[in-house]
Amino acid sequence: MKSKTLQITLIYTIISIIMAVLCHKLLITYFSSSEYLYLSLVKDVIFILITVLVFSFILSKNEKRNITIFEKLNKTNEEIKESNEKYDIVAKATSDTIWDWKIQEDSINWNKGIEGVFGYDPKEVGKTSKWWFDKIHPEDSIRMSIKLYSFIEQKTEKWQDQYRFRCADGSYKYVLDRGFLLKDENGRAIRMIGAIQDITKQKEEEQRLKLLETVITQSKDSILITEANSSERKIPKIVYVNPAFSQMSGYQSNEIIGKSPNIFKGPKSDSDELKKLLRAIKNEEECLIETITYTKSKEEYWVRFSMIPIFNNEGVISHWISIQRDITDEKKLETEKEHLIRELTQNNKDLKQFSYITSHNLRAPLSNLIGLLNLIEDIPIENEELEEILAGFTKSTHLLNETINDLVKVIIIKDNPSMQKEEVSLKEVFENVFSQLSFQIELHKPIIKLKFDKVPELITNKAYIESILLNLLTNSIKYKSENRKLKISITAEQIEQKTILTFKDNGIGIDLERNRDKVFGLYQRFHNYPDSKGLGLYLVKSQVETMGGTISIESEVNKGTTFTITFKN
Repeated sequence: MKSKTLQITLIYTIISIIMAVLCHKLLITYFSSSEYLYLSLVKDVIFILITVLVFSFILSKNEKRNITIFEKLNKTNEEIKESNEKYDIVAKATSDTIWDWKIQEDSINWNKGIEGVFGYDPKEVGKTSKWWFDKIHPEDSIRMSIKLYSFIEQKTEKWQDQYRFRCADGSYKYVLDRGFLLKDENGRAIRMIGAIQDITKQKEEEQRLKLLETVITQSKDSILITEANSSERKIPKIVYVNPAFSQMSGYQSNEIIGKSPNIFKGPKSDSDELKKLLRAIKNEEECLIETITYTKSKEEYWVRFSMIPIFNNEGVISHWISIQRDITDEKKLETEKEHLIRELTQNNKDLKQFSYITSHNLRAPLSNLIGLLNLIEDIPIENEELEEILAGFTKSTHLLNETINDLVKVIIIKDNPSMQKEEVSLKEVFENVFSQLSFQIELHKPIIKLKFDKVPELITNKAYIESILLNLLTNSIKYKSENRKLKISITAEQIEQKTILTFKDNGIGIDLERNRDKVFGLYQRFHNYPDSKGLGLYLVKSQVETMGGTISIESEVNKGTTFTITFKN
């Protein structure tokens, strides 16, 4: 800077002297008084030198002032640069989106947060407030803009609001927007600088906590929260109880907070269960107990009491949550149930004993009666009335004998829930069944189709499966239709882990709309046949279920009946 000032001064001096000398040369040429002219030249040179000194002094002053201004500008630029760097670092550290709005010009600038937080390309970002307001959720836009402009009109320095801001992908984020208003010397709002903070996670957590709070306050179960640690072998002190707790125990929240749940302990409380709870608290593990506890008015009630530890992010226990349920009614029902089970067990034993008495103790008198009736048959009876009475007596005795035999069969099945199973050939079983029913088959000549190629053998009780098929085949022949040839189809197939036997005929069928619940009942008759006892299907179902299977029926009147028997392999 100094060298430049000297150059200017030197150039000015040389030019001034040259001009002075030229002027005086011209004057000498045209005027005769040379001495006066030389003297005038000396005077001019002196004047020039003086002006040069003055001019040099002025330039030097300007140069110093310019240097000071330049240094201040450099310092200011450095400060601005440092401030901008700090500003960018703070913006990155806080993840805030900074905006600068010149209100009178309606010009707004955004920092890089508008891209990092909301995903907008810098080229997409508008430069006016309209772009900003257009991105606010329609449900929040009017409220937010009214609040903002009201703030500007009142010239309040600080402003903040929460609203939803649309991202570049169309989704919305909850934001907290805070701004500071700048005014000119006349108090007019000219500029506003603000920071938008993404609070979506906080908002979602807030909503989740509100939901949890609603669940806790509305829960019918008693919920209490205690401190993390306890002393003197007590359950930690209570810090919160929900309304259900007050309703259950009779204690209001202000009466119980700060105390230990040990106050619910009473004479009939289960000490072993309470020790179990204290061990769980000591080991910081979840626990569930059932014990008798007491209300504020010292009324006892049963409670199912659980303690669940809550750990913070460092894995340190911070609180215990206890969920309590009044199970007094449940315990009463349980007691009644146990009492009823004992009664039913005893009744079953009594009934079984009665069945044994009926089936065994009556057989000897029946045998004697049948023997006496056989002897009477050899004695000629001339009295017709007496003969008729004896015939009726004989018939009733034989019917009673059949009934006793049927009861014996049922008792044998019910009294032997587990039976020996073996590998049974279905073909051999049907050969035995057909041989037993050879007379009926020869008489009615039904068309019988057997299909056992997929399941030739079955692991089951041979006597039971033979009895089942015998009863079903007998029923099909007995209840055949008189209008068409009897057709019987019996198939066996394997489906997944099940063996399915299907027994189908085209007999007279059963009205299931009226009788579905009675089909497999004891002594249920659906047709007026003289030799029908209503025992066959009951025995079939009992035998199937004893072998661990199930049986179902589909039937339609005058079309036929299908029985489906399913065994698990």
